Amino acid sequence: MYKITVTPRFGDTDGLRHINNIVLAEWFELARNRLYKYFTPDLDLSYEKWKLIMVKTDFEFLGQMYYNGDVDIKTQVQKIGNTSFTTYHEAWQSGHIKAKGTAVLVHYDFIQQKSIPIPSDIRKRLEEHLEYDSVR
Repeated sequence: MYKITVTPRFGDTDGLRHINNIVLAEWFELARNRLYKYFTPDLDLSYEKWKLIMVKTDFEFLGQMYYNGDVDIKTQVQKIGNTSFTTYHEAWQSGHIKAKGTAVLVHYDFIQQKSIPIPSDIRKRLEEHLEYDSVR
């Protein structure tokens, strides 16, 4: 599991002074950048170079988050398949878990419009973040 820390922006809040629910998807995506670089080191979004497509994402709110405190996003790989992998994320603020969620990404060839196997060298790098007890 690895961690990034985000500092909420004023614009991340809603009318009730909570962190807005749409922000969580952005923070979890930001946390996946490290994994994205395994597939496309320069993060070039051209069809020729970008090799991931998201097929599912979900998250569950466990507590309220607020503007006045950093949020730690903890990320791990939950499962690795032949052409896809699943990430698991947690958002922590003030020492408490506030949200959790998953995302399924497929190794994808945008030119041929089909999924492709994850290369063994990338699989090994993903396995460094694989935690088998991540089903929560």
